[in-house]
Amino acid sequence: MRAMLLEAAGRPPVPATIPRPEPGPGQVLLRVLACGVCRTDLHVADGELPRPKLPLVLGHEIVGEVVATGPGGVGGGGAGRFSAGQRVGVPWLGWTCGACAQCRAGRENLCERARFTGYDLDGGYAEYVVADERYCFPVSTALDPAEAAPLLCAGLIGYRSLRAAGDGAGRLGLYGFGASAHIVAQVARAQGRRVFAFTRPGDEAARRFALELGAEWAGPSDAAPPEPLDAAIIFAPVGALVPAALRAVAPGGTVVCAGIHMSDVPAMPYRLLWEERTLRSVANLTRRDGEEFLALAPRIPVKTTVERLPLAQAAHALSRLRSGAVRGALVLIPGAGD
Repeated sequence: MRAMLLEAAGRPPVPATIPRPEPGPGQVLLRVLACGVCRTDLHVADGELPRPKLPLVLGHEIVGEVVATGPGGVGGGGAGRFSAGQRVGVPWLGWTCGACAQCRAGRENLCERARFTGYDLDGGYAEYVVADERYCFPVSTALDPAEAAPLLCAGLIGYRSLRAAGDGAGRLGLYGFGASAHIVAQVARAQGRRVFAFTRPGDEAARRFALELGAEWAGPSDAAPPEPLDAAIIFAPVGALVPAALRAVAPGGTVVCAGIHMSDVPAMPYRLLWEERTLRSVANLTRRDGEEFLALAPRIPVKTTVERLPLAQAAHALSRLRSGAVRGALVLIPGAGD
């Protein structure tokens, strides 16, 4: 099958022909219909996340069609969850042990031996992918595969971050208005929250995009909002935004760092954290997050803004993401214009 292969960190993925994977017990083989390009892919490719499987097929916002299933369910016994022809989504969380202290406590996102799609396991920058059926989600055939793909990470991590911000956060700041923020803004507005968007200084297109999606104010990330915020979510991987966001939230407010990687947070005075402000991160996702968000999204309904690119342009897509030249999300379509 055709794939875009990351052979070493710090190099762009290159076209390759590799064997089509075969599903083992409890796995499904999917024909990839669409795979979103996520900032985590960029962190892996740039070597900012340690010890990826190499060579590696990136991609963890996968929408595919089941073409084969492994023998029975997990462990080879009983029927599987999915059958040929069904449409399925594959997220970042690809496997957990189920036995460690974190798993037993219901925090599978923090599993000590977790394996992640497009990092420990080959992902969706290819024509086919195998995945553990227990960590896949049904995807409605009423959804365009390309428009559904960003929901599987940008949407899921955004949803987890929004929950971490707290139900009472009526005035919500979003730092970095990319794939996740453009989804979260829609969810937040549907919940009756007021959205304040912070974009890269000088990025007028992103500022206008935020206003189009319901933000009542949008300005540069180095500016103060027009009034104190109840919570802020930082999507941009810029550590200097942490003290900026703490300055922007009112006493008792929460700042959530949503990324898997961020540049170093600079030294800051304790007074920014004082008055019971909370600074926290979110990590990965749980299957419950996925079930809840994928049920919620069509009820709002969330409308993703996507640009479709052929699989062979994966390196170009990552370069554009690095420069910030993206409106919404980029999605790779195997077979489209290759």
